[in-house]
Amino acid sequence: MPPVPKSDAAASPPHRLRRRAWSPSRGNALLLLPPLLLLTAFFIVPLATVFIQSLSGDTLGLTQYREVVTNGATVSVLLYTFQVALQVTLGALILSYPVAFMVSRLRGNLLHLCLGMILIPFWTSTVIRTYAWIVILQRRGVLNEAFMDLGLIEKPLRLVSNGVGMQIAMMHIMLPFMILPLLSAMRGIDGNLLRAASVMGANPWRQFVSVYLPLSLPGISAGCVLVFITSLGFYITPALLGGQRTMVAVLIEQQASRLLNCPLASALATILLILTCALFILYERALRSTGGGRPAGETA
Repeated sequence: MPPVPKSDAAASPPHRLRRRAWSPSRGNALLLLPPLLLLTAFFIVPLATVFIQSLSGDTLGLTQYREVVTNGATVSVLLYTFQVALQVTLGALILSYPVAFMVSRLRGNLLHLCLGMILIPFWTSTVIRTYAWIVILQRRGVLNEAFMDLGLIEKPLRLVSNGVGMQIAMMHIMLPFMILPLLSAMRGIDGNLLRAASVMGANPWRQFVSVYLPLSLPGISAGCVLVFITSLGFYITPALLGGQRTMVAVLIEQQASRLLNCPLASALATILLILTCALFILYERALRSTGGGRPAGETA
């Protein structure tokens, strides 16, 4: 029997089946396009412009970088910036840990009230808070007048235009950035672990050192990195309270705006960015090698 010829409808699939199917990967790529364009226009292009500008000067393009490395004053500013950032980070950690511990134990409206008080500084400009510290710390400010009225000092302390007042103000501004990661980690700690340690005979100090502190390390590390990296780029507070010793952000502004040496300012900005990225990569690798960054209470 001769084969029955297939009909046109059976020989060719329907038109809707021949259309290109919508794949999830294609949809995700289209969704990523707007943020990629935004990052390219407002992040990658400016950074590339700064880097290209830092290479101007000679055929090799390393004049400005040699100037930064060989100039003792510039190296001193970089070292001082990292020193201040480290001191501010340690001070913010010491002040924030007990606050986060107490807030993590609260519930209900009292917890919401404390969270609101922690977040209130975000609603105030950094400039306003810095000027408030100038009013408090100046020679005839609130703090010196109070100390003199109490008889604690005979003459006003010099707290403005030096590193002391600058670090106090920076610490105050950085406290919410340290408290919130600590609070997030502490609220995830299971209280049954502390009760189990107590049943096993551990005193409160032993419970804190052996159980609570290790479980809060993800919050400590996240807060320290956030505060340290943010402190490296501080400009307003060092410019108003720093005095003669300045930080690298202020030096960049001086080179770009006052001395009109944009290549050197670009080189300084590039070096600061590279050092910050290097520190962050080292932190990530150290965190992974030690099994950190896991949810509180999860076994490594």
